[in-house]
Amino acid sequence: MIQYRRSQWRLWMVSALLGVGAALCAVQPAVAQKQQGAPKKPKTDKPDRAPDDTVPLAKFFESEDPLPITLTLNIKRIRGDKDDKAPWRDATITYTPPGASAPEVLPLKLKTHGIWRLNHCDFPPIRLDFSKDNTKKTIFAGLNKPKLTNFCRDDDTYERYLLQELQAYRIYWLVTHDSHAVRALKVTYVDSASGKPLTTRYAFITEDPARMSARLGGKIIDIKGAGPDDTKPEAMVVMSLFEYLIGNTDWSISGLHNIELFTRTDGTDPFPIARDFDFAGLVNARYATVDPKLRNRTVRDRNYRGYCAPNEVYPKAFAIFDAKKDAIYGLYHDKIGSLLPQDLVTETLKYFDEFYKTIDNPKNAKSDIIEACGGKR
Repeated sequence: MIQYRRSQWRLWMVSALLGVGAALCAVQPAVAQKQQGAPKKPKTDKPDRAPDDTVPLAKFFESEDPLPITLTLNIKRIRGDKDDKAPWRDATITYTPPGASAPEVLPLKLKTHGIWRLNHCDFPPIRLDFSKDNTKKTIFAGLNKPKLTNFCRDDDTYERYLLQELQAYRIYWLVTHDSHAVRALKVTYVDSASGKPLTTRYAFITEDPARMSARLGGKIIDIKGAGPDDTKPEAMVVMSLFEYLIGNTDWSISGLHNIELFTRTDGTDPFPIARDFDFAGLVNARYATVDPKLRNRTVRDRNYRGYCAPNEVYPKAFAIFDAKKDAIYGLYHDKIGSLLPQDLVTETLKYFDEFYKTIDNPKNAKSDIIEACGGKR
């Protein structure tokens, strides 16, 4: 039965890729929509390109300096958009381009998105829609429809949660560029109906899946059920170790929960890309909970959830994290890290110390990671 499921999953994946055909070579490959049952052929009207051709990282993400902007929108309407089919709303971004002396106003559309945050936050999570015509020759060129991870509640505690999740994305980017790029913003929210400012809080923009797919030269496949034999072990272990580092258990490769399954056009096995880390032990949000099926008592308890891989894969993955250790810790002493209270920085680095004590001790690495893997190959 297990072998049948694996074969069936492989058949679904191959069918999906063949069905897309030339769309795999689009400049911005279409992202398949989540669905029930058999995969559907994604729609695309993008031109073909060579399989080894990729697009560069959007210029917006080349700097890590927080970008100050004013986001003007109808706050009452956006707060009332609780439906998963919420409409796109008119808004503007006011910002001062690098080197400019006067601000510019950029029109755009935005809408609410998400599940948990949409129903639990005072201010809903937002997706932005940048028009190509409006953003040409601006810092926002090529962003497409990224998520804006904005404040949930207008207080310092929730802002710290947001900054720690931003740090998780930055750590992931240091470990591998097979991940979403991010950049911080300092956003002043202004109500378009009254002209009054609501608040100023930090936020961050995440590279949208279609743009990331184009940059990496492949496509996200929206097919659940991938098991240990269906993913590239080296990349899967690196992703799983990253989740272990930040203490995140709120993900599933098979269920595509907070995971995107990505395949390159060169035909190599798919690999998972992680996203959404606000339930991680690193963030330690007061609202975060642990799946009762796991042995964790709190979100700070680490639990390795990666699939099993050949034994020789793990030392190579451990070496990647050892090589990046100083850079990871350095993120808590740069412009973003300095926004966090010093006691929280100290606590966070001690939390990371525990991770390194595990991977650098062969006995602990074997018991807590290698032998704790899920599913056998």
